[in-house]
Amino acid sequence: MNELQDLTALIRANTPLIVIETQDEARVIDLFRQSLSRVWRALFRWSATEGLRRFDMDREDAPEGAPDASAALQAIRQATQRGVYVLLDFHPYLGYAGSQRALRDLIQRRHCLPHVIVLVGHRIELPPELESAAVRFSPRLPDATALTRMLREEAESYARENNGRRVETDGDAVKQIVRNLQGLSLSDAQRIGRQLIHADGALNAEDLPQLNRLKFEMLNRSGHLHYEYDTARFADVAGARRLKRWIEQRRAAFAGDLPAGLEPPKGVLLLGVQGCGKSMLAKAIAGGFGVPLLRMDFGTLYDKYHGETEKNLRAALASAEQLAPCVLWIDEIEKGIASGGEDGGTSRRVLGYVLTWMAERTSSVFLVATANQVQELPAELLRKGRFDEIFFVDLPDADTRVDIFHVHLARRGLKPDDFQLPALAAASEGFSGAEIEQAIVAALYTAHGEQKPLDTGLVMQEIRGTRPLSVIMAEQVRALRDWASDRTVPAD
Repeated sequence: MNELQDLTALIRANTPLIVIETQDEARVIDLFRQSLSRVWRALFRWSATEGLRRFDMDREDAPEGAPDASAALQAIRQATQRGVYVLLDFHPYLGYAGSQRALRDLIQRRHCLPHVIVLVGHRIELPPELESAAVRFSPRLPDATALTRMLREEAESYARENNGRRVETDGDAVKQIVRNLQGLSLSDAQRIGRQLIHADGALNAEDLPQLNRLKFEMLNRSGHLHYEYDTARFADVAGARRLKRWIEQRRAAFAGDLPAGLEPPKGVLLLGVQGCGKSMLAKAIAGGFGVPLLRMDFGTLYDKYHGETEKNLRAALASAEQLAPCVLWIDEIEKGIASGGEDGGTSRRVLGYVLTWMAERTSSVFLVATANQVQELPAELLRKGRFDEIFFVDLPDADTRVDIFHVHLARRGLKPDDFQLPALAAASEGFSGAEIEQAIVAALYTAHGEQKPLDTGLVMQEIRGTRPLSVIMAEQVRALRDWASDRTVPAD
């Protein structure tokens, strides 16, 4: 059944109280108007500014009586014809005992006809006495067909406003735009589509980053997600050849071109030595899939009040699902899902909710979790099936270190061919990518201070003066690499 059929069934059943939480009032009103073609009832709308007025399929009468809530409920009780009464933003008035009692009398049909009362608002919290009698109805979000039609109508509107100038469109980009608009109400999608069209009179691939930013700003009401604007390309990441190939093989499936018998990819866990590029790989995975990257910081979720942490987590994950398709990056996940019990059980409840969400989600949210301390991760998270794969990001080998030097020198406007990269790679054995970058940065400061160009000798000098983490924390790094050797898949 579609949403119009569902709503019509509720009206035919004389449901006493229907609650609809939405910001798209116009679409709800239109749905009720459409329902009149299937089941006839007198249809009324109330608001605090206009009062009670009748509106049918093709007419809208003048307001009836005073606009206050008590007068509206009294008018409904005295009505001589069965009706459907759509009350907009009425729930705040239910804090008054008189209004609450009057609505309960209507619901229980005390000395009145069997009307259908509909409460419409952004968020509606009812007193327990009313909640037990209410049926909550959720309008469905527009599908790809409705969104495509909306974009076509907006393009036609743009042409009328601009002396017949047609909107330039890229067919593949429009399909991607429609896919990224899914999860929004029709009015929100229309607002973004209109903005994209009127910006340059075109719908093309260049609109996708702006669309994703607008969508994020519109939906991240919880404030617990961070939009990562700078997603890396795989070409910008040295090494990780096996992980790159894994992502390439699943790109089409994540985009919706799913072979028979397969499920879309769900996520990966990146373990590794600190500074070896796990964060860069998370950004590169989003770039590889061609979708926005959202970062969730567990530190912002935790709250001292009981239940608030779990509530924040639910809100953050719900926002991520609305922003799908996307990559959700949880950095240093072990800090948010500890196996200890010193926090009153909050971390265990958080872990339970995350595991349930990972198992049951159906939206196109690809989870990338990164961790440094594998011994702090609970066994439930590591078992096979939670993630599609667990990759280990190890210290870079000699060839990868050459690539890292090449990337960081070129990024700073230097010519890598002017440096002895194999010699630098050999001297930096045991260095992470972050330590190689800092050696170049320190050498640049030295060159600037001595007022001479950067050369191989200055970089070599910084390398020899650095004690990498693999030396400072040799025992811990060795233990991590030994643990991962036969338990994970090497990223490179």
